[in-house]
Amino acid sequence: EVQLQASGGGLVQAGGSLRLSCAASGFTFDDYAIGWFRQAPGKEREGVSSIYRNNGRTYYADAVKDRFATSRDNAENTVYLFLYSLKPEDTAVYYCAAARQDPRLVWAEYEYNYWGQGTLVTVSS
Repeated sequence: EVQLQASGGGLVQAGGSLRLSCAASGFTFDDYAIGWFRQAPGKEREGVSSIYRNNGRTYYADAVKDRFATSRDNAENTVYLFLYSLKPEDTAVYYCAAARQDPRLVWAEYEYNYWGQGTLVTVSS
């Protein structure tokens, strides 16, 4: 059974940091690109970051560039998303997703085959 378990969310003050984890099982982790998406209250889900399988190349949305970082530990089947200098507008449910092929369109949700259940990040002002 394929599972993606996102964790690490919580309540943090503006300017603070968090580390989100996405633990994967049920598929060959090394062969998948892993993306992070988020959905704020009343808004559509949007892409945040992605780390590709072939070369480990990373992509970031403009809104989080220079504040977020993603990395993968293939030995642990886990991808991390480090959130720094958090802002209230970063408040959202964060989802991780796995793509069987490195996406041609990094933020296209249809490129991702499996999705986790999400973890809530709340940033207070």
